[in-house]
Amino acid sequence: MHTDTERCVRAVRSKDARFDGVFFTAVRTTRIYCRPSCPVVPPKPENMEFHPSAASCQRAGFRACKRCRPDTSPGSPQWNVRADAVARAMRLIQDGVVDREGVPGLARRLGWSTRQIERQLLAELGAGPLALARAQRAQTARVLIETTPMPLGEVAFAAGFSSIRTFNETVREVFALTPGELRARATGPACRRAPAPGAITLRLPFRTPLEPSNLFGHLAATAVPGVEEWRDGAYRRTLNLPYGHGVVALAPRADHIACRLSLTDPRDLTHAISRCRRLLDLDADPVAVDERLRADPLLAPLVDAAPGRRVPGSVDPAEFAVRAVLGQQVSTAAARTHAARLVAAHGTPVEDPEGGLTHLFPEPGALAALDPETLALPRSRRTTLLTLVRALADGTLPLGPADDREEARARLLALPGFGPWTTEIIAMRALGDPDAFLPGDLGVRRAAEGLGLPATPAALTARAAHWRPWRAYAVQYLWATDTHPINHLPS
Repeated sequence: MHTDTERCVRAVRSKDARFDGVFFTAVRTTRIYCRPSCPVVPPKPENMEFHPSAASCQRAGFRACKRCRPDTSPGSPQWNVRADAVARAMRLIQDGVVDREGVPGLARRLGWSTRQIERQLLAELGAGPLALARAQRAQTARVLIETTPMPLGEVAFAAGFSSIRTFNETVREVFALTPGELRARATGPACRRAPAPGAITLRLPFRTPLEPSNLFGHLAATAVPGVEEWRDGAYRRTLNLPYGHGVVALAPRADHIACRLSLTDPRDLTHAISRCRRLLDLDADPVAVDERLRADPLLAPLVDAAPGRRVPGSVDPAEFAVRAVLGQQVSTAAARTHAARLVAAHGTPVEDPEGGLTHLFPEPGALAALDPETLALPRSRRTTLLTLVRALADGTLPLGPADDREEARARLLALPGFGPWTTEIIAMRALGDPDAFLPGDLGVRRAAEGLGLPATPAALTARAAHWRPWRAYAVQYLWATDTHPINHLPS
């Protein structure tokens, strides 16, 4: 996108917010970079240059605009759609891997050399992995500075900086303000009041429109007792994070998602935000999705009635894979009951002073040695579950933001008890594949038949070829024709 100068200039002149995060506008005369939707008077085209990432702008010597705050724009939707190594590298960097494991750790996860990663990211994003991670650390630091009363010295290390000097220099270079000046400019009361220990309040941006009914309705209706709950208009759940555990509360607002995080270690902030964005599919491009689906005259009325549906994701692919097996051929209520029993028996207890959350969902290693006779499941389902958790525990079935989706599909299908439905629902919600499709799902087939679409899996798959690469979103629109609780916000 950033190489199409004419299109970028048109987007900047029209202040089109759809392109926020897709590319960034740098102004040569002021040495400032902005979102395409920045409200200031657009600069002359000859003074503009376009970059694919905030890190690329910073690397070229530009600083963030203080008005449109481009560092807080939604993430580029291309990393959701693409499955190549560069996209997988970006998802890992957003997940904080470079901060925790360095560039060698990123290379190891991708099976590349560090030199290959540097070359590929520099060619496509205008910045290497260290520069991309640095830009993310600066954004994390800004969130902590502006939304918490945390001492600035603690902010530096919580954001991932190795020294206070580097923290001060980076903030000054990226925002043209010192950390103290950034805090002084914060207008909200959040940074002045004393919240609960470890509590961080922030806004998660997204591209409009966003239809919250099926997104939060799905999460609330399938919530596992003790791990998830709907309370006071927010979806709350526990998080198992690299440095400790956390609790997050997410509530839909008109132009953002209100997020409140309670972390045992603030170094987990970047990782927690990344997981929440994947859970709510906040980096999707709803205009592009709906435009494609609206081209089908039978889907168009569904899209027009509630545009901006997202695909509910997962904070932990391994957790969702286990829950998908527990949900095979049973009701939503039965699946919740089975999962709650596993949590009570094998989950790690946590304290939640604000609500009713009691446990972390058990990790595969904790489930790999469980006695199958203790599972109130059919014998074949026990075998499926135990095979899955053992494959997850020993690493033979990697499910994560860096893993190849097609390879993961093939490995899942090779496990006993895994058919197309289970594999595709994991690809859709755990792996974030926007083109995952469930033609054999009963709800999809009923909706298709009611709309006059082909009802058989083969014929529906053929018809759905026109919806690619957004078939997972088409599934959300089809599911929404039913009155099931997953399609409605709880009262």
